[in-house]
Amino acid sequence: MSDLLAVILAAGKGTRMKSTLPKVLHKIGGKPMVQHVLDAADVAGAKKKVVVVGFGAECVEGTLGKQAEFVVQAEQLGTGHAVMQAAEFLKDFDGTVMVLCGDTPLLRGKTLEKLFTEHKAVGASATVLTAHMPNPTGYGRVIRDASGQVLKIVEQKDANSRELAVNEVNTGIYCFERAALFEALQNTNCNNMQGEYYLTDVIGILATAHSKVWAVKVDDYQDTLGINSRMQLAEAEKIVRKRKLAELMDAGVTIMDIDSTFIDQEVTIGPDSIVYPFTWIEGNTTIGGNCQIGPNSRIQESIIGDNTTLHFSYAHECKVGNDVIVGPYVHLRPKTVLADKVKVGNFVEVKNSQVGIGSKIPHLSYIGDTDMGEKVNIGSGTITVNYDGKNKSRTIIEDGAFIGCNTNLVAPVTVGKGAYVAAGSTITKNVPSESLGVARARQSNIDGWAAKK
Repeated sequence: MSDLLAVILAAGKGTRMKSTLPKVLHKIGGKPMVQHVLDAADVAGAKKKVVVVGFGAECVEGTLGKQAEFVVQAEQLGTGHAVMQAAEFLKDFDGTVMVLCGDTPLLRGKTLEKLFTEHKAVGASATVLTAHMPNPTGYGRVIRDASGQVLKIVEQKDANSRELAVNEVNTGIYCFERAALFEALQNTNCNNMQGEYYLTDVIGILATAHSKVWAVKVDDYQDTLGINSRMQLAEAEKIVRKRKLAELMDAGVTIMDIDSTFIDQEVTIGPDSIVYPFTWIEGNTTIGGNCQIGPNSRIQESIIGDNTTLHFSYAHECKVGNDVIVGPYVHLRPKTVLADKVKVGNFVEVKNSQVGIGSKIPHLSYIGDTDMGEKVNIGSGTITVNYDGKNKSRTIIEDGAFIGCNTNLVAPVTVGKGAYVAAGSTITKNVPSESLGVARARQSNIDGWAAKK
């Protein structure tokens, strides 16, 4: 796309959030609200992004990393002052500057595309993204002339009664030609109720100078809603999640109850999968087609194959193959890899382990730091004893092995291919292939013991 650079204002603390975390880093749909803004700017075609930081600058920079350049607004003196901080960075740029707010996570790329396209098409020096709000209280009003050109933007505290009756409001999102923007900023002042330099004053200055100032109305006012409180954060969260669920359903995923299903923005799910109620799917999770997920499940940062069932379970940072059955009441911990056709049943925990094709861990077991082959059967109550108080060691269970119920495998230990371990054994030595390992005390019965007691 043609020259477009985005300046994102993210310096404020957000005092109403009552938080030590910078406001723009509070998450919506699984990612910081400022990340939503950066993503929308990318879709609009911004080839570079400059983030103006202030409160919690190091935290914001650390979170966003190399996605953007950063300039510091050490003292928050208004939106105009914030943009001024980027002047040096933009001095050699000759194009359009899109000014965005870091606390508007509902922004969509198509909205910014529309703004930029119309700005260029009409040859404007400045274009304002406006919205018709059901309740415009608190917003700056956009004042137009009879032809529809923008004359000025008046902040609520500075507006008269006639101006307050206008319900077309400034969203705080603009396109400016760089030269016009910074020339006008030099003529702003802080003679207002807030004692701040308003970016909105640039609109009046350009209009007075007979530069073309245009306005583009957003299709959905919710796109531009800013977040200033925990209540607004929750309301935005609901909107973002419903958008995501609609996107998935349009792609062929069944969501049984949209009010009790929570899926992050970066999640992908294949067609004909069903997501049952009270399920959370988070982070960069990928789920294949024809799966059944939930109810009462949570999946984070994981890859799930096709035709897999995962219900009443928690899986994070793991990989699950095709045709796998997991649950109920299973915990798949980080670095767990389940191959195709594995079954993990009720009350099982698997951690940092490889489980081979067709192996079964049906119930009541802990499998940690284990390399398990194909078609292994793990009896109920099997524990891999992987930690000796100082070091964690691995257990190896080779193809076709059968582990009896209530067995302890004390690592490091290997159970060979096709070997058996007798129920109730505590195995501390390797069991060779095709052998039976037995490690339990001989039973003794004492006749008449109960009567004597």
